[in-house]
Amino acid sequence: MLFVAVVEFHLKEGARLQFRRLIDTNADASVRGEPGCVQFDVLEREGDGDRVLLYEAYSDEAAFDAHRQTEHFRTFASQSDVLCLEKSVTRCRLVFSGANVASQRLGHTKA
Repeated sequence: MLFVAVVEFHLKEGARLQFRRLIDTNADASVRGEPGCVQFDVLEREGDGDRVLLYEAYSDEAAFDAHRQTEHFRTFASQSDVLCLEKSVTRCRLVFSGANVASQRLGHTKA
Protein backbone atom coordinates (compact mmCIF):
# COMPACT_ATOMS: atom_id res chain seq x y z
CA MET A 1 0.00 0.00 0.00
CA LEU A 2 1.50 3.31 -1.06
CA PHE A 3 2.09 6.19 1.32
CA VAL A 4 0.84 9.53 -0.02
CA ALA A 5 1.49 13.08 1.10
CA VAL A 6 -0.87 15.81 -0.08
CA VAL A 7 0.69 19.20 0.57
CA GLU A 8 -0.97 22.58 0.08
CA PHE A 9 0.90 25.85 -0.04
CA HIS A 10 -0.62 29.32 0.12
CA LEU A 11 2.00 31.60 -1.41
CA LYS A 12 2.77 35.22 -0.76
CA GLU A 13 1.69 37.56 -3.53
CA GLY A 14 4.27 37.60 -6.33
CA ALA A 15 6.09 34.47 -5.11
CA ARG A 16 4.62 31.99 -7.61
CA LEU A 17 7.43 31.90 -10.20
CA GLN A 18 10.24 31.60 -7.67
CA PHE A 19 8.31 28.93 -5.74
CA ARG A 20 7.61 26.97 -8.94
CA ARG A 21 11.30 26.93 -9.86
CA LEU A 22 12.11 25.51 -6.43
CA ILE A 23 9.33 22.92 -6.30
CA ASP A 24 9.81 21.80 -9.90
CA THR A 25 13.50 21.15 -9.18
CA ASN A 26 12.62 19.24 -6.01
CA ALA A 27 9.91 17.19 -7.74
CA ASP A 28 12.17 16.28 -10.67
CA ALA A 29 15.04 15.24 -8.40
CA SER A 30 12.63 13.18 -6.30
CA VAL A 31 11.15 11.09 -9.11
CA ARG A 32 14.49 10.69 -10.91
CA GLY A 33 16.73 9.99 -7.93
CA GLU A 34 14.67 8.40 -5.18
CA PRO A 35 13.75 4.75 -5.74
CA GLY A 36 10.90 5.02 -3.22
CA CYS A 37 9.25 8.02 -4.90
CA VAL A 38 6.75 6.65 -7.41
CA GLN A 39 4.88 9.87 -8.22
CA PHE A 40 5.33 13.58 -7.55
CA ASP A 41 2.75 15.90 -9.08
CA VAL A 42 2.70 19.69 -8.77
CA LEU A 43 -0.76 21.21 -9.20
CA GLU A 44 -2.04 24.77 -9.36
CA ARG A 45 -5.62 25.64 -8.54
CA GLU A 46 -7.53 27.07 -11.48
CA GLY A 47 -7.99 30.79 -11.01
CA ASP A 48 -5.77 30.90 -7.90
CA GLY A 49 -2.08 31.03 -8.78
CA ASP A 50 -1.16 31.61 -5.14
CA ARG A 51 -2.22 28.05 -4.20
CA VAL A 52 -0.01 25.09 -5.10
CA LEU A 53 -0.82 21.47 -4.26
CA LEU A 54 1.54 18.51 -4.25
CA TYR A 55 0.54 14.88 -4.65
CA GLU A 56 3.49 12.73 -3.62
CA ALA A 57 3.34 8.92 -3.62
CA TYR A 58 6.03 6.76 -2.03
CA SER A 59 6.52 3.01 -1.73
CA ASP A 60 6.11 3.36 2.04
CA GLU A 61 6.38 5.86 4.87
CA ALA A 62 10.11 5.16 5.28
CA ALA A 63 10.67 6.29 1.66
CA PHE A 64 8.83 9.55 2.43
CA ASP A 65 10.97 10.05 5.53
CA ALA A 66 14.10 9.40 3.43
CA HIS A 67 12.87 11.99 0.89
CA ARG A 68 12.70 14.61 3.64
CA GLN A 69 16.40 13.99 4.39
CA THR A 70 17.65 14.55 0.82
CA GLU A 71 19.68 17.59 -0.13
CA HIS A 72 17.15 18.66 -2.79
CA PHE A 73 14.29 18.57 -0.27
CA ARG A 74 16.27 20.47 2.37
CA THR A 75 17.20 23.12 -0.22
CA PHE A 76 13.56 23.45 -1.28
CA ALA A 77 12.31 23.63 2.31
CA SER A 78 14.82 26.25 3.43
CA GLN A 79 14.40 28.49 0.38
CA SER A 80 10.63 28.19 -0.07
CA ASP A 81 9.63 28.85 3.54
CA VAL A 82 9.89 32.62 3.11
CA LEU A 83 7.64 32.47 0.03
CA CYS A 84 4.70 30.88 1.86
CA LEU A 85 1.94 32.27 4.00
CA GLU A 86 0.69 28.83 4.97
CA LYS A 87 1.49 25.16 4.43
CA SER A 88 -0.48 22.04 5.31
CA VAL A 89 0.51 18.38 4.97
CA THR A 90 -1.99 15.53 4.91
CA ARG A 91 -0.53 12.04 5.29
CA CYS A 92 -2.54 9.28 3.58
CA ARG A 93 -2.57 5.61 2.61
CA LEU A 94 -3.60 4.94 -0.98
CA VAL A 95 -6.53 2.51 -0.90
CA PHE A 96 -7.56 2.63 -4.58
CA SER A 97 -6.03 4.06 -7.73
CA GLY A 98 -7.75 4.36 -11.05
CA ALA A 99 -4.39 4.93 -12.76
CA ASN A 100 -4.00 1.31 -13.85
CA VAL A 101 -7.56 1.18 -15.20
CA ALA A 102 -7.11 4.45 -17.11
CA SER A 103 -3.73 3.29 -18.45
CA GLN A 104 -5.24 0.05 -19.76
CA ARG A 105 -8.16 1.95 -21.34
CA LEU A 106 -5.67 4.18 -23.16
CA GLY A 107 -3.77 1.15 -24.43
CA HIS A 108 -0.71 1.53 -22.22
CA THR A 109 0.79 -1.53 -20.62
CA LYS A 110 2.06 -1.69 -17.09
CA ALA A 111 5.86 -1.56 -16.93
